[in-house]
Amino acid sequence: MKPNNRSDSDDRAVSPVIGVILMVAITVILAAVIGTFVLGLGDQLGDTAPQASFTIDDNGTDTINITKTGGQSIDGGDLALSVNGERANESIGGGPWETGVQRQIIKDTDGGWTGGEAEVRIIHDPSGNAIFERTWDFS
Repeated sequence: MKPNNRSDSDDRAVSPVIGVILMVAITVILAAVIGTFVLGLGDQLGDTAPQASFTIDDNGTDTINITKTGGQSIDGGDLALSVNGERANESIGGGPWETGVQRQIIKDTDGGWTGGEAEVRIIHDPSGNAIFERTWDFS
């Protein structure tokens, strides 16, 4: 009879199992990374809108006063103003827009904005997302 000793084959059986598990895990991770870029999802990761909050202050029919009340600094050149779904040609202004700073947008064309309530939006152009939306009475 042979003594009950562990053979080398028992020790080696663990190594192939761990190796197979690691190979499957690496394959799944690589497939996920390649899949996101092949499907175009990787391009959308960098196009997120910044987080910020704003308030609208005293306005007339030809001006909008907007104060940035919180969030990260935003380049005003990346922002566009929309009133009732129509993009205003007026600029929000270039340079960084910090918290506590007010910017005034003046309507250049005759007549100003339509009196009464209007939906005012600030749109982040690089991402195409509205970062502020509020109904305001311009009368």
